[in-house]
Amino acid sequence: MISQPEMPFQQSDISTSRSFESMINQRINTNLVPHTTRFLDEITFELELRNNIILSARALNQSNAAFEVFESSRCNPRFWHLMNTGGFLLRRDVKPSDAIQDIYMNSSLYAFECATAMVIIFYHAVLNLIGEYFFNQLFSNLYLYSWNFDPDLGLQTIYTVDFLPGDVVYFKNPDFNPYTPEWKGLNAVVLDDGTFFAHGIGIGTAEQFIHILNQLRKPWATRSAYMTDLVVKPSFSYLEKLSPSQRDYSNQKYQHILAHHNESSISFDRYMLILKMVYNNF
Repeated sequence: MISQPEMPFQQSDISTSRSFESMINQRINTNLVPHTTRFLDEITFELELRNNIILSARALNQSNAAFEVFESSRCNPRFWHLMNTGGFLLRRDVKPSDAIQDIYMNSSLYAFECATAMVIIFYHAVLNLIGEYFFNQLFSNLYLYSWNFDPDLGLQTIYTVDFLPGDVVYFKNPDFNPYTPEWKGLNAVVLDDGTFFAHGIGIGTAEQFIHILNQLRKPWATRSAYMTDLVVKPSFSYLEKLSPSQRDYSNQKYQHILAHHNESSISFDRYMLILKMVYNNF
C-alpha cells in the first residue's frame, strides 16, 4: 500500500442540526439544483439512494480494502477474474450481488484505486436499495475498472459548486509528483456532515485533502491542489423508473466500450475523454 502523509482527521465544525432529508429536500427544491417537476416517489428514491451512497462510502472507509495502482490490484478469485489491466471481471458462476457484497465482507482480499472505489460504492448503494434480484437482472456483466460503469447505472456529470451529500467530487493536484502519479487527484464522496471520503486517504474536510495533496507535489511546486467543480452522480430518475417489466432481459443490452488507460485516480471527465478517443478510433 502506498504510504500516506500523517494527518489527524477531525470532524467538521459544520452544523448537522438539520436532518439529512430536510437539507436535501430544501436544496432540491431551490434554484441551486437544476430540476423540472419532481414527483414524490422520485424525490424519495433519490434521498434513499444518496443516503445509501453515504453509508456505502463510510462502510468502505471502515473496511480493510487497500489503495493500490492498477498493477498491484487484487480481488477475491472466488468472485472475480483479475485481469492484466488491473480490472475485476465478474465470474460467470457467481451473482453480481454476491460479488459486490464480497468486496465489503472480505475486504482484506481487495486492493484498487480511487476511481474504481467510487463505482464500487455506487453499485453497493444501488444494491442495498433495489435488492439482490433486481440488481442481478440489471448488472449481470460487471467489470470493475476505473470509471467504467454499466449503462443502467447512468453516471452523469454536472459542473457546479453546489454539490449534495451522495455526490462525488474531484480534488485536482496540478503539480503532482511524476514519480507518484496516483496522487494527481482524489475522487471523493460528499458525506452528510461537511466531510468527504476518498479511498486511500479516508474521511476529512476539503481543507485537509488539499493539504495532503500539497504534500505530494513535485519539488518547487507553485500551484496548490484544489477542489474542482466537477460532480458525478447516478441518474436517480432513470434508476427509479427502471423495473423488470420494462426490459426484455433475454436480450443482451448495449455495453460501453472499455477504455483502458492505466492512469490511477483520474477524474470522470478525464476518463470520458479517453473513452471518446477510443470510440473515434473504431
